[in-house]
Amino acid sequence: MAKVAVTGSSGFVGGNIAHVLQLAGHEVIGLVRSTPEKNLPWKTQVTDLSSIEAIANSIKGFDAIVHSAIANDFNRLQQDRIYAYDSFVGLTQRVTHAANREGVQVVYISSGWVMDGTAHLTAETDPGNPVNFYGVLKSLSEQVIRDLAPTTGAIARIEGVMGVHQTQEVGPRTQDVGFGYFVTSLVADLRAGKNFTVFGGPRVNKVTAPSAAAECGAEIERIISRKAVGTFHLVGDDPISRMDYARLVCDVFELDASLLREEDPSEADLFPGVVPVDTSLSNLATKKALGLGPTPLRQLLVDLRTEIDTGKISFITKPEVS
Repeated sequence: MAKVAVTGSSGFVGGNIAHVLQLAGHEVIGLVRSTPEKNLPWKTQVTDLSSIEAIANSIKGFDAIVHSAIANDFNRLQQDRIYAYDSFVGLTQRVTHAANREGVQVVYISSGWVMDGTAHLTAETDPGNPVNFYGVLKSLSEQVIRDLAPTTGAIARIEGVMGVHQTQEVGPRTQDVGFGYFVTSLVADLRAGKNFTVFGGPRVNKVTAPSAAAECGAEIERIISRKAVGTFHLVGDDPISRMDYARLVCDVFELDASLLREEDPSEADLFPGVVPVDTSLSNLATKKALGLGPTPLRQLLVDLRTEIDTGKISFITKPEVS
């Protein structure tokens, strides 16, 4: 059993990672800036994330730290570059310096948006070529891991993440021009008998190989258990276009596909910058390194339906806890 710290454990991705690691038998502690308003399902440690020393003290005796915390006010990130840089690159530097000081493995959660969107099924060896400020911030944070933790750090890229928020009853937003919250938004609307508008147009991420938040947690458990180093793509096997994805969701969840519409997003829904068109990532090297079996998109959706319908989190990859 490992002792694992998670930054961003009250968020969507971090909460799923923390939950799955806990289910696998690991001791999980979320590093938080302030005491949560309500108790999280795992222990928390209030930590000054602006201080390397404070982070190092909080992870003393730990085996790994999963760094998933982000600032997601995209307008503020664009308008305040100092804040943006510190929230991503600066914080990743502090976490990594602290991890190195304490001999702790660091796993950084990155994104397919480090790519420019012109390739299909991009390999793990591609360092990226971001086209917007968010991609630049994630790409620079990846480089922190390569530079500061070349023999102990892992970069885990995820993309188009589906899943259920583990610490909030309702997620923070609906469909965006990436693939965030696409599936749960679609399911909620169609189950309520509403039409669902699938975003189209030139400023939309049109193709991805979706990740499942719970499955990401299971694959990160493999990274930690194997002390794996390098860049990993924690995505499903199947790249898919936006509308085909919507139709597949309807099939798996037994929903009325005639309620689907396709329109350009409103100005309010657009990302404040260029968006990569194809963010599909290849997972072939990741599967070999982590000993993973097939992760078909349909099964990821079946597992998500199980969680939505029963409240029981479900994932494909089995834990390797020792």
